[in-house]
Amino acid sequence: MKNVTITVDEKVLRWAKVWAAEQDSSVSRLLGDTLREKMESECSYGKARERYLAREPLTLKDAQTAYPIREELYER
Repeated sequence: MKNVTITVDEKVLRWAKVWAAEQDSSVSRLLGDTLREKMESECSYGKARERYLAREPLTLKDAQTAYPIREELYER
């Protein structure tokens, strides 16, 4: 674990201390948890985007066939 020093407005710090107390935690712990959640969210979004872009394009309709059914599109 590393320590980080941040600068925040006094009003924001008061709010953060109340928020942390309501969660039975510390401002440091809540900020660390919030940053970790943001990181994990962005990492999972990036991985999902890469998987989507790696898929072969799907032809929706040509001159002889009808549109595919929903189950075919979503592989159900």
